[in-house]
Amino acid sequence: MHDSGADAAPGEIVVVSCTTLGSTLVVHLAGEVDCHSVGPLRALMASAADHGCTGLVLDTAQVTFCDSALLNALDWWPHRGRRLRLANRSRAVEHLLRAAAQGRQRPERSVSPDKNPRGRPRGLAPTRLSDPTAGFWTARER
Repeated sequence: MHDSGADAAPGEIVVVSCTTLGSTLVVHLAGEVDCHSVGPLRALMASAADHGCTGLVLDTAQVTFCDSALLNALDWWPHRGRRLRLANRSRAVEHLLRAAAQGRQRPERSVSPDKNPRGRPRGLAPTRLSDPTAGFWTARER
């Protein structure tokens, strides 16, 4: 049997401590944040917002793994004038933030809706460029 090295078990997030300083919630996290473990963090944030917290400081020094689930969970917090700060970012969190920033910086290429990037009709050619550093093409139907 081949072991890909990937861990199929869901991660576990631990809220090490949670306090409020005025209207700011300060949360110290540890462990892994993924789509299976992010629920308690979402619930904690929703409860804090319901109770009038307008600031969130998330200490991620002990987070060993995180994926886009963390970004998705944090995405709604800044709405309605709330403030967000990620403190003591772990290597995993820094890696995720760098990857997300690079994803936003890639220029979008326009492609004719009925042709793929190489000028062939859609569905007849791969959508990957021959230059692996160029990334994937994305075409939007109009």
